Amino acid sequence: MATLDDVAQIAMDLPGVSEGTRHGGRTWSVQGKVFAWERPFTKADLKRFGDESPPDGPILGVRVDDLGEKEAILASGTKGIFTIPHFDGYSALLVQVKVIGKRALRETIVDGWLACAPPKLAEEFLQR
Repeated sequence: MATLDDVAQIAMDLPGVSEGTRHGGRTWSVQGKVFAWERPFTKADLKRFGDESPPDGPILGVRVDDLGEKEAILASGTKGIFTIPHFDGYSALLVQVKVIGKRALRETIVDGWLACAPPKLAEEFLQR
């Protein structure tokens, strides 16, 4: 079971990453662009779940390259990765941290970082 500390460790091991806070939650950025953030559900989000129980535990928002990649990742059925109506049309996914496997969590965070990292930094990272 992954934790937000695992998220922080994975993110901070990537080049050029800084950790901050926004709206009381932790965020991870590469050269000023946020690629992963703590994303608790708002009252409106909870209302949209209706009678269905929302995913519990820490929820992470993670950027993806584009909507096509988002749909492909969602279609892969990776446990713990999902979206909500608030994210329709936005190139980001949600991750139920305590459900996703650590390997999938790392891949998701690295993909988010690659979506936001400057091209030269991303290229250097991929070549190591």
